[in-house]
Amino acid sequence: MSQVLEQLFPGKFFISTILETLDTKTRMSGELLRRYVQRAAMAGVIIGLFYAVNYAVVAAFASVPSGDASFAPIGRIVGALAFGWALVFIYFTKSELLTSNMMIVSIGAYHHKTSWPKSMRLLTFCYLGNLIGGLFVAALLRFSTILEGGTFEQMEESVGHKLGYITEGVTGWGDLFVRAILCNFMINLAMLMVYNGLITDTLTKCLVMIMSVFVFAFLGFEHSVANTVLFSIVGLQEGIDLGAAVGNVAIALVGNFVGGGLLIGLYYAYVNDDARYLREHPEALPS
Repeated sequence: MSQVLEQLFPGKFFISTILETLDTKTRMSGELLRRYVQRAAMAGVIIGLFYAVNYAVVAAFASVPSGDASFAPIGRIVGALAFGWALVFIYFTKSELLTSNMMIVSIGAYHHKTSWPKSMRLLTFCYLGNLIGGLFVAALLRFSTILEGGTFEQMEESVGHKLGYITEGVTGWGDLFVRAILCNFMINLAMLMVYNGLITDTLTKCLVMIMSVFVFAFLGFEHSVANTVLFSIVGLQEGIDLGAAVGNVAIALVGNFVGGGLLIGLYYAYVNDDARYLREHPEALPS
């Protein structure tokens, strides 16, 4: 019977791993709150540095004399691949990223291993840490020449595009929301593959995470933490429309939760819930 259940619910290892991870994160955000926020801050630092690399790569390719052809598309590809390493660094440094934690707390809430208020507390302090880390990177860059030239111009252009979703009205809000859903769907799809026990070698785990970030970066999906860090960097350099920036992040947060928390977290929690299946189909129990 157990073998049949394993075939019907192949993701049980993934769920058990996530629940163990949640237990650790819940304890950290309670008993070790300051250290938990510090771990989240490190994720913000990593995103800030790798996001800067992304724009620097795009700017470098865009500045290449090209005649009739343009190297800008190649720059976008290489930059997105470089940014993909951010998730790898976050995973292997055991830093805390808000968007992947959305999936984890949703699975925990489904299985009653945590409550939604506790989940929201964990996510709130995680975002706070991500923000602190992003502001730290932004402050360092503000007092350096690292962003001089094309890199900062690419960042400004990106910020203008992202804030445009808000100023466009309902149509722009909907576009932003969909992009945020797909963004965290990709991120947590990668984390599902990393946690499910089927991938055992480190290289493949890295490639999965890099490719998921590449998809969202290259297609222009919206990541609430990455946007927060980008807005912080540009805001400290030149100023920013704070209201539009907050609106962008707010919509991105909701969309990210739908994509990672609901479409990945709750979905896979349900489809791998053998206990629910046995309650609904008692005839499947061994006699």
